[in-house]
Amino acid sequence: MTDLEDKLSRVLAEAAHRAPERPAGLAAMVRTRHRRRRARTAALCAAAAVIVVVGGAGVAVNVLGAPATPNPAAGVNGEPAVDRIPPRIEKVWPQAVHKIPARLPDGRAYFPQLLLDERTLLVMTGVQDGKRQFLWSYDLDTGRPRQIAEIPPTKGSAIFADGVAAGGGNIVWWASYKEPGGPRVARIWMVPAAGGRPRQVTDVPLTNVMKQGHINGLAVTGSDVVFNYEKGGVYRVPLSGGTPQPVKGAERHHVLQWPWVGVHRGKAVFRELINVETGERRDAMVKADEEVRCGVERCSGVAVRYKTVKVERPRDRSGKQIKCGARRRPDTVQIQTILRRFVRDRDGSHERQLPNGFQMGDDAGLERFFKVTLKGPGNQPVLTLYDADTGTSADLGIRPDAKGTMAIPDGGLDRLITYPIKNEMYVLDLAAIR
Repeated sequence: MTDLEDKLSRVLAEAAHRAPERPAGLAAMVRTRHRRRRARTAALCAAAAVIVVVGGAGVAVNVLGAPATPNPAAGVNGEPAVDRIPPRIEKVWPQAVHKIPARLPDGRAYFPQLLLDERTLLVMTGVQDGKRQFLWSYDLDTGRPRQIAEIPPTKGSAIFADGVAAGGGNIVWWASYKEPGGPRVARIWMVPAAGGRPRQVTDVPLTNVMKQGHINGLAVTGSDVVFNYEKGGVYRVPLSGGTPQPVKGAERHHVLQWPWVGVHRGKAVFRELINVETGERRDAMVKADEEVRCGVERCSGVAVRYKTVKVERPRDRSGKQIKCGARRRPDTVQIQTILRRFVRDRDGSHERQLPNGFQMGDDAGLERFFKVTLKGPGNQPVLTLYDADTGTSADLGIRPDAKGTMAIPDGGLDRLITYPIKNEMYVLDLAAIR
């Protein structure tokens, strides 16, 4: 064991013993969704394998659930170095920014879903209480909302509407229901974007949610709705109703952007793609030391080097060794050195370096715009948007709240990013940036 590894062993054990009650700094960021939040929690003993990241902003360690705080780089007079913060996004790309009230004129809170067109935002109300939910179109030019439909309530145990998608003048969504005496299903609904009464499309069996998961990847294509189970398997069903049928050749796949479907294989997500309408295949070039997430045209990720170190299990305040499971055994720590961060075309060409703080694992908007976390004054995180095509960055204006928590808008491959700041909702249309 080297001196570095020996020091890490002692630091990790002490970190788990003296972990603060809540995260601080960059570790205090939480991710939000355009639709609804999905809580993710981790038990203390779940972190048997720990990654230590070396490179970039310093060393970050996380053992047995202990929050990780990056070591700040030394600046002038020993003060932490501050990254150069770019101008606000409304200054850099004014054509892409719409700022609208964070509530509807009647005071209702709303949750953006998607852009129906360049000037129309689809929003949902009633998400917080789940009692009566409505879909609205919001005119970004006039600020006028128009009610499209009430989402049908149901008896029994229900998970409220999710996975909203649109196409061909129709809006679809799904909700998980379990009516008394019946099995749990994912019920798909549709309504014309012009408004009307929602109509049930189909019930998707959720016979083994723990194994298959729920459904996602919902999309409207022509006269059909397509979706996949969370653990894989693409299906389609007519908008007019019927029984979902598996898509041939996509039995273990996920929908990326219809008609492109792919697989999640290890640390190379969507490395292999197939167009289920034409049969065209696109396999990305990925090296052995790389972890990537791919879109239809590009892949982004990191090249890493791992080294495994055994660490003595931490002890509690009484000196007793913490026990996870039936046996006591040394914890495994992986020292991960990030060699480079990159984005490139699927064939391996046109590789460009990405900034150190880019959000690995997050989809890049239009496969071009990446969220990047910088270090601002007082070591506070600053969330920016980085354009890989031009190298231009913009400050999104998002800052930690009084509790030190900063919400990160959950991304996607589409054109829309939304997030609230005080009493305003920022609606970013990335397709407006040339």
